[in-house]
Amino acid sequence: MTSFLEQKAILITGGTGSFGRKFIETVLRDYGVSRLAIYSRDELKQEEMRTHLGLVDPRLRYFIGDVRDRDRLYRAMSGIDVVVHAAALKQVPALEYNPMEAVKTNIDGAENVINAAIDCGVKKVMALSTDKAVNPINLYGATKLVAEKLFTQGNIYADPRGTKFACTRYGNVVGSRGSVIPLFLQQRSTGTITMTDERMTRFWITLEQGVRFVLRSIEQMAGGEVFVPKLPSMRLKDLAEIVAPGCRVHSIGIRAGEKLHETLVSRNESPYTHEYEDMFVIEPVIFFRRPDAWPWSEGPRMPPGAKYCSDNNDNWLGRDELLLMIEEHEADHGGRHPRRRRTDSPDPDRGDPSR
Repeated sequence: MTSFLEQKAILITGGTGSFGRKFIETVLRDYGVSRLAIYSRDELKQEEMRTHLGLVDPRLRYFIGDVRDRDRLYRAMSGIDVVVHAAALKQVPALEYNPMEAVKTNIDGAENVINAAIDCGVKKVMALSTDKAVNPINLYGATKLVAEKLFTQGNIYADPRGTKFACTRYGNVVGSRGSVIPLFLQQRSTGTITMTDERMTRFWITLEQGVRFVLRSIEQMAGGEVFVPKLPSMRLKDLAEIVAPGCRVHSIGIRAGEKLHETLVSRNESPYTHEYEDMFVIEPVIFFRRPDAWPWSEGPRMPPGAKYCSDNNDNWLGRDELLLMIEEHEADHGGRHPRRRRTDSPDPDRGDPSR
């Protein structure tokens, strides 16, 4: 079956981030797109990407720009068919200290992407969201919740032009910027790792899985959906034991704006949520088309009051699955695999395990 993306021009905002790099590699390898535009504000990362890809692909375009810059987005989206909006400020403590900067990028930037996409005749826009947007207790989550609403209801403004907007919402990405895995890998050589709370649970997804889910959602979207994959959960304590066996654990307490457990579908969203074998689809609160034209109506709804949370999940990552995820991260970053380290004798790279 021919993909919707065949011979399409794609633009990805935040294209030099962890997701963007994997997305670009996947699309160039597996899809016959006509053009792939990388939009980001860091010219050094763009140059590093050119070097990393190791090729001059005539389909690639590099745009230096910020999603805060409306005019630059209009120029970048000229002739674009599909936009993947991955640009965001994400570091929770930094955004608590710099709240207006979070609003300017995550909310105002989302509005700029929406307006530019409609006016430039983009066919589909997929925005990346996060479990932090569900019942948010920090500013990052709150801005992503607003961005979700802007994108799902942006279809109302786009209806005459035909641009379709949707979101994907998923959990922590293994090895992404700010992730706990690179932190544990860095700290284990000292013999001590820091942990916020050993009771903490999280949903986990690899970069490869995240990219595949976004690409699949672009193919299936009708406009207005929030796509949520069914993911395995992980206990932070289990991860620490695998990444840094024998290390002492120093508990530092939950940071401001953190939760013990994360939720991907809340109780309040369950009446609007259809459940499928490997994902949930959340419909918009206000429909902008006839409900009988909604393509997801056949899927059973979640039971009223149900929620999809990392601590009540039926699917938990075991040791082997965690090892595979860590190995994928280390392979992507040129590191060593935990499976290949001996744990029955001191590791010179890890320091004295009794410290």
